[in-house]
Amino acid sequence: MYINLKGLKMYNKIILIGNLTRDVELKYTPSGTAIANFGIATNRTYKDASGQQEQEVMFIDVKVFGRSAEIANQYLHKGSKVLIEGRLALEQWVDRNGQKRSKHVVVAEKVQFMDTKSSNGEANQARDYGQSANYAPQTSNNNQANIPSIDINEDEIPF
Repeated sequence: MYINLKGLKMYNKIILIGNLTRDVELKYTPSGTAIANFGIATNRTYKDASGQQEQEVMFIDVKVFGRSAEIANQYLHKGSKVLIEGRLALEQWVDRNGQKRSKHVVVAEKVQFMDTKSSNGEANQARDYGQSANYAPQTSNNNQANIPSIDINEDEIPF
């Protein structure tokens, strides 16, 4: 069988639903761009050759930029359920021992919070925050969250 791929556009899109495996880590570039890093775990259930039900867990690193990164830092925590839409990216760097290192990460373009209850037990709707969202979070006392500024050297960023 022959498939003509000439003229076919490449496509890099990932959609995942999972739970955060750790709290969000927020950093800022020297130019002031927010970068949030966190991990999620996704599950897949399947039957093995003998018919036994098995479960496969995949751990995935996620990176979010800009205002969405700050919002993720403010509202997400270990255990939060999220839907991530983004693209797969390869990060490469040289470690302290001079060894070339690399890993795949999902660069999120859209983050949807899927928790149905807030920490105080109130009903909560799923919220969607894309990279271009101009969302000013409202809190019960109308205070903005204190997001710490982090001074990092460009040499410390592995991409």
